[in-house]
Amino acid sequence: MTAQDVKALRPLASTDGDPVFDEPWQAQALAMADSLVQNEMFGADAWADALGQALKLAAASGDADTQDTYYVCVLLTLEKLVANHSVIDQKAMIGKRKDWEEAYLSTPHGQPVRLK
Repeated sequence: MTAQDVKALRPLASTDGDPVFDEPWQAQALAMADSLVQNEMFGADAWADALGQALKLAAASGDADTQDTYYVCVLLTLEKLVANHSVIDQKAMIGKRKDWEEAYLSTPHGQPVRLK
């Protein structure tokens, strides 16, 4: 393994040395958005506008300006844009999200989550 390989295995860090992401899913959500833009499901402007709108709505409803709020907005924006730009409808996504939530809440710690 080279020094470059080792460097690639380290988590991304900001200029102050703190990790850029608190959880791997945060990086995955942004990578998914980037992939959808690169594959022209929707444009970068549409992504930026929709995410900005979600953040404004969160602030207007009193949500704290935190990283958690930001990533909830990222997920909501992804769901909305995918629903608006594909054959997947939002009702189906909401149902699947509920299925996953039920599955992970009923799964013992350390066990794989399985959908029914």
